[in-house]
Amino acid sequence: YYLLFVFPGCRLLAVELTSSNTKPVVQEFQSVELSCIIKSTVTPDPRIEWKKIRDGETSYVFFDNKMQGDFVTRAEILSRTSLVIKNTTRMDTATYRCEVAAPSDTKTIDEINIQLTVQVKPMTPRCTVPKAVPVGKTASLHCHENEGYPKSTYSWYRNSEPLSPDTKSNTKFQNSSYTLNPTTGTLVFHAVHKGDTGRYSCIATNDAGFAKCEEQEMEVYDLNIGGIIGGVLVVLAVLVLITLGICCAYRRGYFANSKESGESYKTPAKPDGVNYIRTDDEGDFRHKSSFVI
Repeated sequence: YYLLFVFPGCRLLAVELTSSNTKPVVQEFQSVELSCIIKSTVTPDPRIEWKKIRDGETSYVFFDNKMQGDFVTRAEILSRTSLVIKNTTRMDTATYRCEVAAPSDTKTIDEINIQLTVQVKPMTPRCTVPKAVPVGKTASLHCHENEGYPKSTYSWYRNSEPLSPDTKSNTKFQNSSYTLNPTTGTLVFHAVHKGDTGRYSCIATNDAGFAKCEEQEMEVYDLNIGGIIGGVLVVLAVLVLITLGICCAYRRGYFANSKESGESYKTPAKPDGVNYIRTDDEGDFRHKSSFVI
């Protein structure tokens, strides 16, 4: 706070700022004016500065009579103090501070904060829908996108007809046991029935627009208990027959180790009194008898 004393015959003024809109909202890629107006000052050429405050960090936008950083090519000063940003992006969402220094005034500095919000349209959400679910089982459908700002809310459609968040309030959905969360985009059927079969799609919506995913079919089918039991019995019967066949084969010796056919060659035993010698002419062994007297 500044205390201003006014003496007779003296006029003392303080620099004072105002704005026509301290919370402008604009869609991404459009232009926006951040209004900063000098309401009063006696300084003929006050110093103007703009700063950007985002996530606790402060950076210059306009300093020393020129634009700074990425604002050089897409921003300009209008009417001496206001700031115009062209082709806004989601990163421009921040608090902008207009500061004016007027040395000839009693109060030499004043500032004003402008809160800029850049809205971003949702991207096409990613939807997950089960293809087939048996009657009476639980089914979960998911829809989400993370590009939109502000955050998107979600609505589900079956065969192009919107699903009511409250099944009790709509007679068409009283037979359905589902829960729909517009914030998370989750649709859960606690016990599906044949009437839940259909083409499902989801729409993500925020203040900047909406986006829709493609329809996906979900089929709800009856669970054939008799067929399942019959199939299990058939498999068991086949296993029993295979086991019996293997046992019979073992008993009849089909799995015994087969012996080599034909006579096996054995080296004849050396008879007593026979010496084997080898000659160069024969190239093989021959024997001669020797007698022991």
